[in-house]
Amino acid sequence: MIGDITYGGRITDDWDRRTLKTVLAKYLVEDALENNFKMSESGIYVSPPVGSLSYYRDLIKNFPEYENPEVFGMHDNANITF
Repeated sequence: MIGDITYGGRITDDWDRRTLKTVLAKYLVEDALENNFKMSESGIYVSPPVGSLSYYRDLIKNFPEYENPEVFGMHDNANITF
């Protein structure tokens, strides 16, 4: 439901819908509420522990400027097509 409502205007066909639901199924799980839930194989993206606003700002500043396709469960070659 989150994917259909939030991204509904950006879904152009059944393949887009299928891809979106597959990606969201990885993150919309109960385990994602736990500290250090890995959202990528490299461990760059994890669920952070509870912290202050400044903690979250520093955390975000340390993220890569551009996301690797791995965060979406895709191979590095996805950047070629993108």
